[in-house]
Amino acid sequence: MNKNLILVINCGSSSVKFSLINPEDGKTTLSGLAECLSSSQASIKINQKNNAITKKLTSPYDHQSAISLLVNVLKQEQLIDKIFAVGHRVVHGGETYSEPMLINDDVKATINRLKQIAPLHNPANLFGINVAQTTFANIPHVAIFDTAFHQTMPKQSFIYGIPYHLYQKHGIRRYGFHGTSHHFVSQQAAKMLNKPHNNGNFISAHLGNGCSITAIKDGKSIDSSMGFTPLEGLMMGTRSGDLDPGIIFHLVEQLGYSLKDVNELLNKKSGLLGISGISNDCRELEQAITPDKNCRSKLALIIFSYRTAKSIASFSAAFEQLDGLIFTGGIGENSMLVREMVLSHLSLLNFKIDAEKNKKIRFGKTGLISSSHSRDCWVIPTNEEFMIAKQTNELLAHNINNGEIS
Repeated sequence: MNKNLILVINCGSSSVKFSLINPEDGKTTLSGLAECLSSSQASIKINQKNNAITKKLTSPYDHQSAISLLVNVLKQEQLIDKIFAVGHRVVHGGETYSEPMLINDDVKATINRLKQIAPLHNPANLFGINVAQTTFANIPHVAIFDTAFHQTMPKQSFIYGIPYHLYQKHGIRRYGFHGTSHHFVSQQAAKMLNKPHNNGNFISAHLGNGCSITAIKDGKSIDSSMGFTPLEGLMMGTRSGDLDPGIIFHLVEQLGYSLKDVNELLNKKSGLLGISGISNDCRELEQAITPDKNCRSKLALIIFSYRTAKSIASFSAAFEQLDGLIFTGGIGENSMLVREMVLSHLSLLNFKIDAEKNKKIRFGKTGLISSSHSRDCWVIPTNEEFMIAKQTNELLAHNINNGEIS
């Protein structure tokens, strides 16, 4: 049987997202999501051949239960023997990893060590790796790090204005995230311009529940808005983004918040949700806007769009030449209103929207939304799963060619 598929796994603390992908043509044979893990509400949804099935998980409702059920489906569909590798999304690789890595004990030890600076993500990623390695014991597993693409940032971009020894001894610096997404869409933009990726100069705006802007010069990340954690930068769905650090001291010392309360407030109760008071979902906020009510929903989108535009404009300082701006992510790909509001602040950079083009680009479509007299602005749907499969395949092919694996 021809082994031509890669299983891509993205483990969260209470979820497992997965896709079965041919890395050569990008076609997805099967995909799905297990969610609400560690609770009796745990379920798994599997999409295949335009059909979707949802099944309840059985006790203990954990990652192992989800992957075991997935394996049963793969066996039933005679797909299990077509898998030749597993690619894992890992959020934080620190300064250690700037490339995909074949997972061994040393790599797992480093992922575990880095949980000190990624306590919400790396433990879940590592747990998923261990479960998958037990289940798929006889094929290679590869780690693809969200932070890897940003390891080309110069010190002027990633060093904070705090005592330097905190970087030297404790690794406190800007790392950047969403690297797989920014890498993918910048490659696609370069193709649209018929130029090599390493000649492409783009500002990439990944706008979803999590949001980040990245400056990409000659195909490499040279600055990004997310920092030591994914909390820094743009206002997001539930995250505050940038704010005066003195607010934290005020909340604790004057208003009686605990540090745990502040962490919850800034990561889960702020952003679009915090300002609107109703939702972190851009679609719900747009629907809630009427002349006579829910003005806070409109305010949330105004602030979100302005701060996004301000970040994009600030990143123009990194370039001598700029090919264009990319919108991606759930909001970037689908919200015509947010794209229009963002670009309305960027006329000084010669970004002007074509209203008709903007209306047509939604639901997975790719295309230009800028006017004929504007600097180019594209909407490019991200495909992190394909990028993980592609990079996994490239690493394994390289290692085979160099005799490192047989």
